[in-house]
Amino acid sequence: MYQENEYPMEPSRPEDRQEIPPVDPQPPRYEKVYDVPPAPKKENNPTGRFIAIGLCCALAGGILGAGITWLAGNISQKVIGNTAQVQQGSRPNTVIDIQTVDTEKLMTPAEVYATNVGSTVGITTSVTTNFWGYQTTSAASGSGFILTQDGYILTNHHVIDNSSSITVSMFDGTSYDAKLVGYDESNDIAVLKIDATGLTPVVLGDSDNLNVGDDVVAIGNPLGELTFSLTQGVISAKDRLVTMSTGSTMNLLQTDCSINSGNSGGALFNLYGEVIGVTNAKYSNNGSSNEASIENIGFAIPMNHVRSIVESIIEKGYFAKPYIGVSVTDVSQETQSYGLPQGAAVKTVAEDSPAAAAGLQVNDIITKVNGKEITGSSDLVALVGKAATGDTLAMQVYRQGVTMEITVTVGEQIQSASPEQNQPTQPQQNSQGFFPWGR
Repeated sequence: MYQENEYPMEPSRPEDRQEIPPVDPQPPRYEKVYDVPPAPKKENNPTGRFIAIGLCCALAGGILGAGITWLAGNISQKVIGNTAQVQQGSRPNTVIDIQTVDTEKLMTPAEVYATNVGSTVGITTSVTTNFWGYQTTSAASGSGFILTQDGYILTNHHVIDNSSSITVSMFDGTSYDAKLVGYDESNDIAVLKIDATGLTPVVLGDSDNLNVGDDVVAIGNPLGELTFSLTQGVISAKDRLVTMSTGSTMNLLQTDCSINSGNSGGALFNLYGEVIGVTNAKYSNNGSSNEASIENIGFAIPMNHVRSIVESIIEKGYFAKPYIGVSVTDVSQETQSYGLPQGAAVKTVAEDSPAAAAGLQVNDIITKVNGKEITGSSDLVALVGKAATGDTLAMQVYRQGVTMEITVTVGEQIQSASPEQNQPTQPQQNSQGFFPWGR
């Protein structure tokens, strides 16, 4: 059992029988590119304007001559309910002892830095990949922060993805070998453990208790070289829906703090010294010299979105997500021109799922849920993601010219958080000319 003050505290301060034309998925809007040198420039590519990049920094040059590997994501955020295999270890469950810490005092950025730089870590990984029979090893780096006194650390999944070893470096120069405890790829988080005690954990804050314009600071290791740097800015937007090239979507905090390669996994603090986000992406152009540069559009995962998952990974080694058992896609503008409504079009319905039990069918178009308009797949994904097990979703469904009401009861899907051996694949160019590099 953890000792008192071992785990970060919650702050005490208030604050639709005719044939339906095929449904075409919309192309992705963002691209998250992990931790590698930029892709070759694309000439005369007016559509490839922006990419959202992951923020680990490739440090070694061996991988450059052989190529760059893309690890396809195992869990798509647009697939609400794939069968998941649970792997449960034999270790005793960890019990998290949560204590309350007074965070009433408003700090200066300098005070936030002084209080939390010792709780910030640098993360270096060794990545071995196989290209057409040739193995290459590279190093990549990112950031993270200490969750507990006895060595649990939070970072981004893409920071440690496909790594063969992980090293954690402290502000005082001490380094530790780290073990991957578990991860949630769809939320881009990973929990590490080092063999250490007496560490200073961060204090977790309430990311819902934020306003656009609130001051924030980020502490991390930009470029993997400028270690333990602070950047300052504000919350530029809340609940910014970002769709990645994999089709997964994330609701993120937008900030104008400078977020660069190597900042991935680092903490975004409010001026009460509380972690309210995990930095994981930024906006960038596609490298064309003919395009204006994009500055200070960074993103962070809201702490409230992942806190319960992190605690479940630590305590049980697995986590549960709301589940209805459908995969959905957008209804394209071209398809709407045939008279079909906008909404989330059902591509598949899992057998024995809540959606199957309720009567949802392939090619149904979900247009409303609990009275709320559904304009596309992202709306449905976000709504289901916020539901709890047992909640009912009253869906307005268009099926072959008829509109009907179907009520789905939300179930849960247990997903293993255990590390797995993933097989890399070669990078693919998507329809917008973006390159979803993996490493």
